[in-house]
Amino acid sequence: MGCAHGKCCNRDSSTSDEDAGHHQRGIRPYKNKDGLTQRSLELVHVPSHNFTLQYSSLTQHGYYPDKTDRENQDSFCIKTQIQGNPNVHFFGVFDGHGQYGAQCSNFVKDKLVEILSSDPTLLDDPLKAYNSAFLATNSELRDSEIDDALSGTTAITVLVVGDTLHVANVGDSRAVIAVKDGDRILAEDLSVDQTPFRKDEYDRVKLFGARVLSVDQVEGLKDPDIQHWGDEESHGGDPPRLWVPNGMYPGTAFTRSVGDSTAEKIGVIAVPEISIVRLTPSHLFFVVASDGVFEFLSSQTVVNMATAYKDPSDACTAIAGDSYKRWLELENRTDDITIIIVQIKGLSNQSGVGTTDSEVHSRPCQTGGSMNQSAAIVPPLMHQRPLESDVG
Repeated sequence: MGCAHGKCCNRDSSTSDEDAGHHQRGIRPYKNKDGLTQRSLELVHVPSHNFTLQYSSLTQHGYYPDKTDRENQDSFCIKTQIQGNPNVHFFGVFDGHGQYGAQCSNFVKDKLVEILSSDPTLLDDPLKAYNSAFLATNSELRDSEIDDALSGTTAITVLVVGDTLHVANVGDSRAVIAVKDGDRILAEDLSVDQTPFRKDEYDRVKLFGARVLSVDQVEGLKDPDIQHWGDEESHGGDPPRLWVPNGMYPGTAFTRSVGDSTAEKIGVIAVPEISIVRLTPSHLFFVVASDGVFEFLSSQTVVNMATAYKDPSDACTAIAGDSYKRWLELENRTDDITIIIVQIKGLSNQSGVGTTDSEVHSRPCQTGGSMNQSAAIVPPLMHQRPLESDVG
């Protein structure tokens, strides 16, 4: 979900029984191979806890009928054995936006992991290292030759350290983990989309002077004094966006990003929200994806689909295909679509001690009109139980 001329915010948060059967039969509607880049199945062992990560990824160029030469603004990064450590691995998806979105996305995906890899405090204090890496990457992008005034990128990243996931998010891409609960497999969000739909993010950007309005409100078609847009998952039409006090820009539908120096003046920051999860045998796999996937598919729907495939490469293809199909059913174009699926194989109770719940969810602390760039620990945010109709 990018600038004011980006995609709308219609979402389909459920899957019909017919759809569920369609996916479980392994029928894949995905036929568009133009602009498709897919990595074959890969494995990496985590010797400290004696389990294996089996993963694959896919990125699909969006279909824009009026901009056939538009480049894919998504990028992704998979780097194993960070700092030469066989127990530390990085997975990230970056969704660029604006005129120079592709350049921003590729710059950030290279620079962020480079800074993390060179930080000697990474293993001692991953939370601090992550926070510092995002802010340093944002600063280096600002100092680069890339014009980030009205361009930037979201970033959703997972750092695996032994049996622990550190998930850092800036923007509205998403990470989700699949958890076995009896005979059900539930989706638990590892990140929370940072948009004006969230009251805490709305309040924060308002302190920086942002106007929060939909395009219809900005153009005078709807009452600008109405500051309620419903729930993000069920919202239809144009979402609330951020605007400078006396202008028709930048129109971002997210409240955090890397880059976007103009939007930074109205509270769009590169400070990540970080969650920490201790893995257990109940955790089956995690998904890291751009909102090209989650625009019309709920987290539970994505987990249901991924569960139907033994090979994460096939799961990536199926999910990207369904996302692409739904875009064309509801829009005259598609967004760029990028997804990484990482299966967790062989983790046992003897591998390490943990619980099925996320032990720590941390958010950067902002008070008043200033940006305090330290992290504060808060209670768990997720572990939502999906509707029974969503569970495959």
